Amino acid sequence: MFVYLSKKIAIPNGVKLRSLAWNCEQGWIACGGDSGLLKVLKLDTGTGADKGKAPNNLSMNQTLDGHDGGIMVVGWNENYRKLTSSDSNGLIIVWMLHKGMWFEEMINNRNKSVVRDLRWTSDGQKICIVYEDGAVIVGSVDGNRLWGKELKRQLSHVEWSPDGRYILFGTLNGEVHIYDSSSGNYLSKLVLPCIDDTPQPVKLVGLHWSSNSYTYTGGEGLSDSKTPTLAVCFENGRCQVMRSEMDEKPALIDTGMRASNMQWNSQGTALAIGGVQTASTASGEKKDVGMVQFYSPTGQHLRTLKVPGSGIAAISWEGTGLRIALAVDSFIYFANVRPDYKWGFFNKSLVYSFTKMERPEHCVIFWNTKTNEKYTKYVKRLLHVKSAGDHCILVTKTEDTPGQHIVILCNEIGSPIDSKYFDMECLYVTVTLMHVVVCSEDMIWVWQYRSAASAKQDSIDPHYLVGLGSAILRKDTWERLFSVDENVTALSPAELVANDPIVFTKSKGTTNDAICAVCASEACILVGRESGTINVYTLPNISLANKFVLTCRPFMMALNCTSRRLSVIDINGVLLFYRISTSPDNSMEPPKPGERLSFERKDVWDMRWASDNEELFAMMEKTRMYIFRGVDPEEPVLSSAYLCTFNKLKIKAVLLDEIMSEPDHPQKDYVLNFETKSLRDTRELLNSVSIEDAYAFIEENPHPRLWKLLAEASLEKMNFTVAEKAFVKCQDYKGIQFVKKLDLLGDKQKQMAEVATYFKKFDEAEKIYKDIDRKDLAVELRVRLGDWFKVVQLVQEGGGDDILIMEAWNHIGDYYADRQKWAKAVQYYGQAKNYEKLVEFYYLLEDYKSMERLIDQLPEGSSLLVTLAHKFASVGFSTSAVQAFTKGGEIKAAVDCCVELNQWDQAVQLAEEHQLPEIPVYLSKYANHLVEKDNICHAVELYKKASRHTDAAKLLTKLAQRSGKLQKHLRAKQFHVLAALEIDKQRRKLLDTKATGKDAQAALMDAMLQHDSATGHDKHLDNAWRGAEAYHFFMLCQRQLYDTNIEATLITAMRLVEYDDILDELEVYSLVALAAYYAKNWGACSKAFIRLEALEAKPPDEDDTIITTNPTTEAAGVDNVINPQVDQMMQNLNTNLSKINVEQNARAKRAEDEMEGMRRKFQDLAMKIFICHPPDHNQQGKGQCPHCPAAIFEWASHCSGCNTTLHPCVVTGRTIMTNSYYTCRTCKHRAYDHEIYRFKNCPLCHSAIQ
Repeated sequence: MFVYLSKKIAIPNGVKLRSLAWNCEQGWIACGGDSGLLKVLKLDTGTGADKGKAPNNLSMNQTLDGHDGGIMVVGWNENYRKLTSSDSNGLIIVWMLHKGMWFEEMINNRNKSVVRDLRWTSDGQKICIVYEDGAVIVGSVDGNRLWGKELKRQLSHVEWSPDGRYILFGTLNGEVHIYDSSSGNYLSKLVLPCIDDTPQPVKLVGLHWSSNSYTYTGGEGLSDSKTPTLAVCFENGRCQVMRSEMDEKPALIDTGMRASNMQWNSQGTALAIGGVQTASTASGEKKDVGMVQFYSPTGQHLRTLKVPGSGIAAISWEGTGLRIALAVDSFIYFANVRPDYKWGFFNKSLVYSFTKMERPEHCVIFWNTKTNEKYTKYVKRLLHVKSAGDHCILVTKTEDTPGQHIVILCNEIGSPIDSKYFDMECLYVTVTLMHVVVCSEDMIWVWQYRSAASAKQDSIDPHYLVGLGSAILRKDTWERLFSVDENVTALSPAELVANDPIVFTKSKGTTNDAICAVCASEACILVGRESGTINVYTLPNISLANKFVLTCRPFMMALNCTSRRLSVIDINGVLLFYRISTSPDNSMEPPKPGERLSFERKDVWDMRWASDNEELFAMMEKTRMYIFRGVDPEEPVLSSAYLCTFNKLKIKAVLLDEIMSEPDHPQKDYVLNFETKSLRDTRELLNSVSIEDAYAFIEENPHPRLWKLLAEASLEKMNFTVAEKAFVKCQDYKGIQFVKKLDLLGDKQKQMAEVATYFKKFDEAEKIYKDIDRKDLAVELRVRLGDWFKVVQLVQEGGGDDILIMEAWNHIGDYYADRQKWAKAVQYYGQAKNYEKLVEFYYLLEDYKSMERLIDQLPEGSSLLVTLAHKFASVGFSTSAVQAFTKGGEIKAAVDCCVELNQWDQAVQLAEEHQLPEIPVYLSKYANHLVEKDNICHAVELYKKASRHTDAAKLLTKLAQRSGKLQKHLRAKQFHVLAALEIDKQRRKLLDTKATGKDAQAALMDAMLQHDSATGHDKHLDNAWRGAEAYHFFMLCQRQLYDTNIEATLITAMRLVEYDDILDELEVYSLVALAAYYAKNWGACSKAFIRLEALEAKPPDEDDTIITTNPTTEAAGVDNVINPQVDQMMQNLNTNLSKINVEQNARAKRAEDEMEGMRRKFQDLAMKIFICHPPDHNQQGKGQCPHCPAAIFEWASHCSGCNTTLHPCVVTGRTIMTNSYYTCRTCKHRAYDHEIYRFKNCPLCHSAIQ
């Protein structure tokens, strides 16, 4: 950082100041002095580029009356906009703002002692006031007293912890005590190692706990435990900076002066300690010099600011941390602070870091100042940000290994390109196009990284590449570590590469002359030491070339573009120049030490050499920017911007202060561009004088940028001779060739058109070509520019052919495709008949209908058909995919597509049409796999899609049987109906033949044989509807029973007897017996009980069948030499099978015992019923056969007289005995007309009734 005095305000009547406070939020400054003087001031700050300059006016200057004694303490409550002041008489006044003026709000006077200090909490809710006699008062913002306490010690200072949990009290004898803020109870005494060696008590002059919310989280302490925030300072100049109130190892500081006060800035990044140092004058007299020392939170000295006057009474920071106010005698001095931001500028991108309240890491933003794009990265424990060329580096500490650091090489969007670990302290860093140089106090580490510049080496001055070894060395990546005290010698390329990676040794820190600055170019590295000694090392083969001594301690160093001049800014802000090489430009000699130049500027805090002229540089002096050519300055410009680049007579600078105020939203207005005077003058001359006069001026002030301006001006005036000379002067080979091309044209109109094109006035050039009736040249111009819209327009006007317009449409389609406007792109691809692009973008647009039309447009065998088919398959359009595959000649791929999309019917059809035998095999294997996984429903769906109706019906029948066993009768009926429908489909498929005559008969015979072979082994498939009928009538009987329709229940129950092979016999005959009992049909009831008494226990299900083969017996033929382990396994298996057989037998016996018990119960019940109601077994049917006069029962399925098959009514369960009935078109079952009219669907198959 750098600090310089910028303004002084005098207090009227020479009243001496005692206290000072700067409001961090609103910017008010309260100052108190003798005789009750209390004033509130506010500086008038500018905006934008003028914001950083020294303010000249005061926007507020109000004197507050109310105090008689000297103002001892002033303090701001920033959240509630209140000011608290106290004088030497003990009077306390709280001031409030009303309509832009300050008025008294509350007054308090204890009349016993003087107020030594008062502090508000960080949230402004509470205030703590301490008196010299030990009295403490804690109050709220509304004036209420919360608690008070009388301490038995004299107090001088008070401070709140950032979270408001603790209060620290400083005593007059130099002690600090910690109390609980809510109760006022004593907790502990602060350990003060900075004054342990002092025999007598030392006066406490400063106690400040930074309330920076970025580092202090309260309760648990610091989010970054290594960032101290609590500072304690004593009059002897000693200070300690602590991480928390319990920190046992604080950072110790000895300022070497008599301190008077101290304060953190609002960010907690800089600590200012004010005091007086005794110095000897030239005559030997002792003189006190006021000064402010600035330190980092870790205790590192940052800067010293000397202040005129007898001493510093008070210090206060501005809220931004960019200014500090000092109360000295009867004056207020203001000093501007230029912080050392972590930032860099490279390749039109600004990289900078800052911290956020919600995150412990550093937020690093890569901002492209041209496109306004931002890329955000979060980096832990960031130390340095440096940039050069097309890259920047981030230096961080690692978390895992103490003392280890990492250098991350990034591009302009923040993506890491390379990284390197190193185990040494990182104090000073610089980077060039190829090298990273890191220094500790005594060690130097150099890393040559690989980048685009390393490969091309375009931007390197050729005279630095001495020999083939250097050229090879610059293409390799290597690193080297050496001490600043050793005499480093050059290593060969092979040795350097062999040393990578190097072994780091811990720095001993024994050097008496530590490193304090470093800079580098592509030719050398310069390392500055505290004594002023400069070590010069050559690159790329590192060796100590020479040393020379400066007359100051360097703080910032930089080399010009030729590495022959060195600029040095010392610790006091003085800018000096040294000539380190006296060799001519074309010499290959290494740099040599030279003399100091007669140039000196004070209060300089930044400088930048021009990258294309060794004499030009820019520097920032206080709030002014100067541009120098040699030692001659131009007129200064008011600015506080940080310098980024200086080339082509333009300076790019950035207002980092404004960016850091809102780092997430940088604005392009914060990037400034300045031109040198010679560039401005040249522009004016070119507009006002002749080309020859301008040529003479530029010869006196030569620069490639000026020659470029002259060349362009000469082109505009068609003066090709001067233009060629100017292009030669600025070494623009393309410009020279362009001028030669113009000379060859001969035609002035064509020359004017080409010049207009050179200046990117394309419309003007086109107009010239049209005026001379050369539309072909206009078309050629637009083609070169890639302006295909204009090409289409010119071709339509008659300036081209069909081939050119097709190319233009293709390029216009590419234009819209690159911008993801695919709907527009396909319009132009369609006009260009670019089917390949149409396939791609129709797919992106999900326009599948247009893709289907492409199938017809593409020729057979086209590879695009296969691409189109794959895209259809990816979205499940099997029909279109098969069509495309087939037309493309990929039949196997079409079949595979059907299989993948589960379209087995299409797959089988294609396989049959093209004689591919693999599909049925794959289908069966897949179906069996599904059945084994008990996924029968999916297997059924698979068979249905493949038109394997019989196989589907078999699986559905199996599901129906399983549902029947689980008493899910409705589900069982549904499965039987589906199975029957599949059998019907199979029959229709077999009988659907277009043959005639004998061929038809033969086809019919083959179909019947196929059907018999498919269903013959399964009795359930022979009459597929029988299972559905069984469960239909069973549920109908149950419903009739619950409806107490006893007669209908008996009829339906008697019909169920025909299905006892499908239904459970116990359930069927139990239902018949129950219905007959209620119907008093004792004959039917007796027959049912006879069947119930004759029931036998069921054998185990097929699924429960156990293999009882004795594996030992089957293995009897094995050789006598048996592995003992195998033998043991076989014995265990035999034992397990025996146990399973025993369990199976036991289960069968239990089933037989249960059935025997049921038979006895049936016998007892039958005995009770039929003793009272003897059965009549000679009953006659009540109905008559519709085909003969024989009497039949209403549940009969055949006539005993004519042996005619009779059909049941699916609505009532009765046998149909009339010719008035309805037949379902699906299941072919019948129902009475007067019964079916109530239904919309068939009661059996549930198909719609028509």
